[in-house]
Amino acid sequence: MQSETIVETRSLSKVYRDFWGRQKVRALKALDLEVRRGEVFGLLGPNGSGKTTTIKLILGLLFPTSGQALVFGRDATDVTKNQRIGYLPEESYLYRFLNAEETLDFYGRLFNIPRAVRRQRVADLIEMVGLDWAKRRPLKEYSKGMTRRIGLAQALINDPDLVVLDEPTTGLDPIGTREMKDLILKLRDEGKTVLMCSHLLADVQDVCDRIAILYQGELKEMGRVDSLLQVRDVTEIRVAGLNPLAQQEVREVIERNNGHVLQMGNPTTTLEELFLKIIHESQEHPGRRVREK
Repeated sequence: MQSETIVETRSLSKVYRDFWGRQKVRALKALDLEVRRGEVFGLLGPNGSGKTTTIKLILGLLFPTSGQALVFGRDATDVTKNQRIGYLPEESYLYRFLNAEETLDFYGRLFNIPRAVRRQRVADLIEMVGLDWAKRRPLKEYSKGMTRRIGLAQALINDPDLVVLDEPTTGLDPIGTREMKDLILKLRDEGKTVLMCSHLLADVQDVCDRIAILYQGELKEMGRVDSLLQVRDVTEIRVAGLNPLAQQEVREVIERNNGHVLQMGNPTTTLEELFLKIIHESQEHPGRRVREK
């Protein structure tokens, strides 16, 4: 059975015009996509590809030139849908002189959340984003990474069904980035739908179920990440404990069957995994000296 569609665009187009009404930029061209309940969907593309325009059209912050955007089955211009949406923009606009508790309490009151529920929600979100130690510091003293965390908490204050994230890992160090990605996966596991865009392809690959790739306002590719990344004309064989003689025999078998050995050697990890491994080992074993490899 097909999953419920949370976000859908139908031939969605947006043209920006100058003061005299002349076409200045065609930011989006007949975009058709759908985001399903309980998945993490990624919007990819270089600068100027139409990602932010798409998000603003879905949120109802812009009106389409033609076509339609639907959220929860309603037109995106219907403001009542916003009660069920949480939004983290690329730059969070927060009151610098409020602390974390006051900030979340303020946004909770905008959603008319009862006081007792609001206080518990604020405490839970601050703990979830790892800012319990700085919850009474004014936001003007926060680093960009800390501001990003409280921005995510603000986006979740109304317990939304749809969470829209614009560059969620901006300003975060590798540990903070990993924690942010874990939070996104946790939201998916709770049944929420996440729509995100990011320039960091490794982040998208780690958390997204499906992606759409935009270029110059047009949809170029859409599908499941694991399917899109699969190289169908290459067979990969990974073996442990194979001696050089056996490796040579494997090569000969492949060549007898008209195959070509592109690579045979030791697999590598990623820089992110290596960095986090070193940090975790250093925390568990303080004072251990590094060895050059």
